[in-house]
Amino acid sequence: MLEVTIPEALRQQAIWCKAFDSPFTAELCDTMAADFEAGGIIADLTRGWITHPIQDALALRLAGALHALVLSEPDGSLAQVWPQQGRAWSMAEAWPVASATLRDRDSWVRAFLKSPPQTNEVRRAVGLWPGLATAAEAFAGPMDVLELGASAGLNLSMDRFHYDGGSWTWESPINGPRVALSTQWVGPAPRFPVHAAIRNRAACDQNPLNAALAEDRLRLRSYIWPDQPERLERVNAAMEIARSESITPDAEDAGEWVAAKLAARAKDALTVIYHSVFFQYPPQAVRDAITQAIETEGARATLEAPLAWLRYEPGGILGRPQDGAHMTLELLEWPSGRKRILADIDPHGRFVHWHGA
Repeated sequence: MLEVTIPEALRQQAIWCKAFDSPFTAELCDTMAADFEAGGIIADLTRGWITHPIQDALALRLAGALHALVLSEPDGSLAQVWPQQGRAWSMAEAWPVASATLRDRDSWVRAFLKSPPQTNEVRRAVGLWPGLATAAEAFAGPMDVLELGASAGLNLSMDRFHYDGGSWTWESPINGPRVALSTQWVGPAPRFPVHAAIRNRAACDQNPLNAALAEDRLRLRSYIWPDQPERLERVNAAMEIARSESITPDAEDAGEWVAAKLAARAKDALTVIYHSVFFQYPPQAVRDAITQAIETEGARATLEAPLAWLRYEPGGILGRPQDGAHMTLELLEWPSGRKRILADIDPHGRFVHWHGA
């Protein structure tokens, strides 16, 4: 028997969606929970689901399947009742069409549900880029970065984004598609050393997506909540950058991948391993393997080839008290052995409480 029932998982996701300013997705999740309990299409689609529905993000898989159908069939009946581009919506109007669409596209939906969501939230870069700049402060040489759980690797291009923290701004010197990120910033402005620049970048994911492929671009867009069009605009622009730079994460286990990359890392650069809202998902054995590989290489780090680990994760997974859904931005550095909490931060980057470097 599941520890959490599917209706409970759907309603929990509704609570989170309300907290993250998506009233449509919140009401959709509540409606799907009621449909399951009534023996409707949601019960049919999820019959036999034996793993943890919250850890599997089952609610987001279902919502993503519907949004994918809306995006791929813009003239279809479902698209006419979905809140695209700020359109007013009514769940009383939308759900009957959604239910009928799920039944009509049963086989396609079941195939879609097999893959876990990959949101690749671009606005997390409002914490990641200042974090990388902080890591670069103590080293005047080049910086190489390695991202774990990168999905399509959109945030590997964070040095090409434009940032507005209210009290500070940072403009990328590189021309191209514009990804403009703003956030509610509290605390001192971050420092950006003039030498802070990414020389080499690489990433891995168990099931990487490729922004050059139409099917993968659709999947990335589908997990953006449809009543948040500004997020969709950001991911569209970031995908254009990823396509122009031919960014493709490696399809590998994170523990094995990071160990191999660290063994072959450059000896003239700062190497930074980073990840965002990733570390809670791998099994404990994989988390242990990642930690061991980084700490082992950290013990070998030198002033000429330092190492840093930037983690944008729930506080609980980092051994801190968990403050609701807030995340912690933590930086570990070698050979100094320094460990700093840089910020408390929203999972979608909407606000940052920067503690200063």
